[in-house]
Amino acid sequence: MNSATSPTDTPPLPGNDGRSAVSGKAVRPGDRIFLGLSRGSGIALLVIMAAIAVFLTYRSVLAISGDKANFFTTLDWNATGSDPKFGIAVLAFGTVVSSVVAMAIAVPVAVGIALFISHYAPRKLSSPLGYVIDLLAAVPSIIYGLWGALFLVPQLTGLYTWLDGYLGWTGTFSYEGGAARSLFTVGILLAIMVLPIVTSVSREVFLQVPKMHEEAALALGATRWEVIRMSVLPFGRSGIISASMLGLGRALGETMAVATVLSPSFLINTSLLDPGGGTFAQNIASKFSEADTFGQDALIASGLVLFVITLLVNGAARLIIARRKEYSGAAA
Repeated sequence: MNSATSPTDTPPLPGNDGRSAVSGKAVRPGDRIFLGLSRGSGIALLVIMAAIAVFLTYRSVLAISGDKANFFTTLDWNATGSDPKFGIAVLAFGTVVSSVVAMAIAVPVAVGIALFISHYAPRKLSSPLGYVIDLLAAVPSIIYGLWGALFLVPQLTGLYTWLDGYLGWTGTFSYEGGAARSLFTVGILLAIMVLPIVTSVSREVFLQVPKMHEEAALALGATRWEVIRMSVLPFGRSGIISASMLGLGRALGETMAVATVLSPSFLINTSLLDPGGGTFAQNIASKFSEADTFGQDALIASGLVLFVITLLVNGAARLIIARRKEYSGAAA
């Protein structure tokens, strides 16, 4: 005689052979379709990135093998003659210097704006101000370039004269007159362009600070600035660095705005206020249409260097986020 089933026994789940309902496997048609689409999207992204890297590397090898000068140290770009000689020294210098100037200006201003919106401004003001800051990211690059060339460049003459009067002795800020079409002007324009990115990310990080931390500091008698210094900034440090890395990636690859403002020349000037210089993106945009096949390969070789630099910047940002997942939301 079979014994009766105990009322405490749990019957197996239908259609799952007694396995747990939460197995992590796709058991329904919708789950399988979604899993396939997600996996396919990830694989497609890797394939596209690999294809870009292979294409840039192949064309770069063709160009560098035909270069009659050192690709990394030559201060010239003549890739269309019978004796091609070109190098990225000026382009690398201009790209790095203009981006560093941009981040040195943009990051403190962006963090200050983000703190004001998240902790100081009343609600009726913080929402419209945040919306206006976000709108700056939607302005096309060519509009920034036209504004920089027609308005910013003429207005910077006074600032250049002041910098030369007080800091000209350093050599870095010496000014000999002329239009302010220099790497320093490019850095100022890039700072305005990356400001919305750094501000938006920093603002969201500051808004995620646990209220208990701030209230505990206030209960101990801390002032508003002490709360920000002891609770908000330490919590958002990784977010600020990551936002800065994202802004740096935008500054490194900016093209039209830089090409419109900068007066390009293949010279490395000791003063940031002297006209001239160049960047990777600006050089590619200005020379690609008139270049022959080998000249295009040379420009692609410089693009490969910029591609590698951008990947390193974004990889560094990802590593910073991964170091403090609990602050970045990656562990949620």
